[in-house]
Formats: sequence, structure tokens, C-alpha cells
Amino acid sequence: MQNIPSVDLRDFLSDDPKRKQKFVNEIGSAFEDIGFVALKGHFLNDQLVDELYGEIRNFFSLPLETKHSYEIPGIGGQRGYVSFGKEHAKGRKEGDLKEFWHFGQYVDEDSKYASEYPDNVEVKELPRFNVVGKEAYQMLEKTGVYVLRALALHLGLDEFYFDEYAKDGNSILRPIHYPPITSEPENAIRAAAHGDINLITLLMGAQGKGLQVQNHNGDWIDAVAEPDELVINVGDMLSRHTNNKLKSTIHQVVNPPRELWGTSRYSIPFFMHPVSDMKLNCLENCIDAENPKKFEDITAGDYLYERLVDLGLIKK
Repeated sequence: MQNIPSVDLRDFLSDDPKRKQKFVNEIGSAFEDIGFVALKGHFLNDQLVDELYGEIRNFFSLPLETKHSYEIPGIGGQRGYVSFGKEHAKGRKEGDLKEFWHFGQYVDEDSKYASEYPDNVEVKELPRFNVVGKEAYQMLEKTGVYVLRALALHLGLDEFYFDEYAKDGNSILRPIHYPPITSEPENAIRAAAHGDINLITLLMGAQGKGLQVQNHNGDWIDAVAEPDELVINVGDMLSRHTNNKLKSTIHQVVNPPRELWGTSRYSIPFFMHPVSDMKLNCLENCIDAENPKKFEDITAGDYLYERLVDLGLIKK
């Protein structure tokens, strides 16, 4: 990994307090500085990763008419298929050069959030698609819980502070297909510069060039992970909650060189959201004379709604 720090979750999971604290220090420092890390030692195994990529390639290879049958109106793209060019970065009119799918939270029927979340969409042509998607969702969520525990300790909070907000959280697993580019894009790239909405994002599929991170000097840095690493970054919700102590970093996915226009790119981010009634109010211990409160109070649900309007997924 170049320019983005690499950390190993096995340090945090070990019984050695020094190794655990080492992980807390490393990820906390990285998230205060660049807002990104590469993470080894997560809960995804190679077999699951390979099967997931196989299933999403199968899905995006389906006829367009079939894919469109899984585009559900009226839910802001929160489940199922979202067609090519529909989403755009905040402040831009040009749609991103991508199509994607959304798996959402799996809650028990008696959960207070069961009525809040749309049902996941079953792809009848691919019997393993939803099974594999659910397993990957839950392994990424499990990884994210431990990352948030480390960040809680770094922030001087109880280790399990985020657990109650992450359980049944409105998290999204988004397999993305960036199709081959067939003509000169006019002002459009695969994913325009943006910050993520959520607490943290865990990204599969940053093994090839394309993902770029903007450092504090305004320079774009290539973020290229090793095959066994996830790229994890701070989202805007966590940045707000920590009064920008932990940085939500602007990033983008640029178009490949012309000689590679004929190739697809796949990536699979897991956007870890809290439950909608979590208050994102700035933490008191992140406010002082040098760092006055930077953000208005808001709940996670209200903030998400505002941002989905900004992205063009919900029409006011």
C-alpha cells in the first residue's frame, strides 16, 4: 500500500494489550491525518470474496431489461438495482459512469427498525446471489464493529460506545460495476470527487489503480490495496460526530487510460451506517477553545435523507 497506512485487525483482536493499543494508535492517527487505512486480518475469507465477485459479474452481465426489473421505484435506490448514470456527486449534474446494486440490513421481525427498512430484493435468475451477498454483508459488518470499537477507545469513549448504534444500523453493501467506456466522456468520470455519508466505509476491490484520495495539500494520491486488504475510510457522519477530529476525506474513481477503456472495473464498498435515531451531535470531548463546535445537531436519519437528495437518488 502506497501513502495510505496499513493496519492489521489481528492486533486489536489479540490478547496482548500492547498489540491492541498499537492498533488503536495506528488507526486513530491515520483517521486524524488522511482519513484512510488499508486493513488486513478482516473476517472475509478468499472463498467468500471469489464467490461474491463471481455472483456480481453474473448479475451485471444479465440483459439490461432483466436488471431494470430489479430497480424499485420510491425507495431512493436503497435496495436492488440502480441503473447506469443515475447517481451523481453532490454539486454535479453529470451522472457517474457506474451501475450498482444495494444489499441492506437484515433485521429480526421484532426489531423496531424492521418497518423502516425496505426488503432486500431477490434475484431469481441467480440462486446464490442473495445468499453470498448476505454472508459478505455480515462479515463486513462484523469487521466494522471492531474498527468502531478501536476508534471509540481512541476518542476516549467506552470501547462499546458504537455497538448500540451499529446493531440493526442502516448499512448498505454496494457492488459496483464501472462498464467499459465506449466514447469520450463529457465531464464525467467513474465516480466524481465526494465524501461518503456514513460512519465508516469498508471497500473491497481497490487492487487496481483508479481510486484516488485527496490529502490535506489538495494532492490526489493513488490508493491501491494488497489483495488481502480492505480500504477503510471515515464518512461524513463520523466526521460530524467527532467535530472533524476524524477526517472524512474526499476521494474519487478516475477513468482508466484510453488503452484500458474496454475493461470493466468492479468494487464493493460496505457503507456502515448507524440506526436512524442516532444523534450525530458533536462529542463534548472533541470540542475545545481551539476546536469550537463546527456542525449543527442532527440525527443520522435526517442527515442521510438530506444527502440522498443531494445525490439525486431522492427527488424532493
